[in-house]
Amino acid sequence: MAKILIIEDEENLANFVSLELQHEGYDTEIQNNGRTGLEEVLNNNWDAILLDLMLPELNGLEVTRRIRQMKNTPIIMITARDDIMDRVSGLDHGADDYIVKPFAIEELLARLRALLRRIDIESGDKKANKQQTTVDYRDIIVEKENRLVRRRNEVINLTKREYELLLTLMENVNTVLEREKLLEMVWGYENNNIETNVVDVYVRYLRNKIDLPGEDSYIQTVRGLGYVMRT
Repeated sequence: MAKILIIEDEENLANFVSLELQHEGYDTEIQNNGRTGLEEVLNNNWDAILLDLMLPELNGLEVTRRIRQMKNTPIIMITARDDIMDRVSGLDHGADDYIVKPFAIEELLARLRALLRRIDIESGDKKANKQQTTVDYRDIIVEKENRLVRRRNEVINLTKREYELLLTLMENVNTVLEREKLLEMVWGYENNNIETNVVDVYVRYLRNKIDLPGEDSYIQTVRGLGYVMRT
């Protein structure tokens, strides 16, 4: 059972996140200000920390800086600021990932799972390296049991919906999947009234995460139809 420390001064949000994590099988504790949160991290062992940026007494950046002087505990920074410099600053101070308020709990859980899996892999945890059913395309590998996506040794953090869309495309290489078909396969929608542009939005999200600068996109657009991954 992974132990997750939540350092968040919005009590309602902290309690909600804690309950959701407990429902998923995590052991949680809440600290409501930066100083007591830092003391808890330094005095005990945690598998991951969910850390708010704006905290009383010590802000999240300072808490992260002091943690990194002593420990490598994984940190997901939670921030209400969507400014690129705030995100860069958090990562530069030692955060492993960030998520912007307001967020869907599904996305937070996905990011936490991905972060813990990555740590397991990097530390050589035997459980993380157990035999997996894999699907590969070019240099991307999906481990289906782990719900893990890797390019070479790099873990790519995807939300649940992004993961399912990528896996669907990879399992249908060289088959053009129309937007309506993707809605049905990934979202479970069969109603023609559903806006198909949600597929375009999620393909854009995926490309931002998996494509490499200066190289062709992994996902090709077939104008007027949908999307395909071609060999």
